[in-house]
Amino acid sequence: MGCLEFWTAFFFAAMTQNPWKTLQKESIFENPWIRLEKHQIINPAGNPGIYGKVHFKNKAMAIIPIDKEGNTWLVGQYRYTLDEYSWEIPMGGGPIDQDLLDSAKRELKEETGLIAKKWTELLRIHTSNSVTDEEGLVFLAEDLTQGETEFEETEVLQIKKLPFKEALAMVMSGEITDSISIAGILKAARILGY
Repeated sequence: MGCLEFWTAFFFAAMTQNPWKTLQKESIFENPWIRLEKHQIINPAGNPGIYGKVHFKNKAMAIIPIDKEGNTWLVGQYRYTLDEYSWEIPMGGGPIDQDLLDSAKRELKEETGLIAKKWTELLRIHTSNSVTDEEGLVFLAEDLTQGETEFEETEVLQIKKLPFKEALAMVMSGEITDSISIAGILKAARILGY
């Protein structure tokens, strides 16, 4: 290893080490889905401060169903936190200590009525890593059979079947703004050759 390679590796290793120091953690609010934490920290510049963190108790998982004709399904719903209507790929939450594929299968059936025989993990994503530790997993679901939906009592959903290329166009035009949906659709487009 030459001198340049050595110093490059040395500085990269130093940059990837955690420069933050946590002095104290305090739980501010908690419900079955999240815990809001207040952290007393020393930041990378050496200054004290307070950092807020939203800890998710479940992992997000999302599904891109694709049929033999190249169609997919989107779920539309009013998102309270955004105060607007949102088109998204089917998604939900799954316990961190359980198989997320089982959760994805359940969620796809609940929201669209679809059952898939072929499942492929597309990607893992951190949804908003500056304020939350939420991790998401996106699956591609193929070889589909249509069944009945099983909406949760709190859900008022609109289901839309459309050509995958139209869902991709909705991402590119900004009509789909959900981060997991965008990442999943773009990755699926690459894999499927769109």
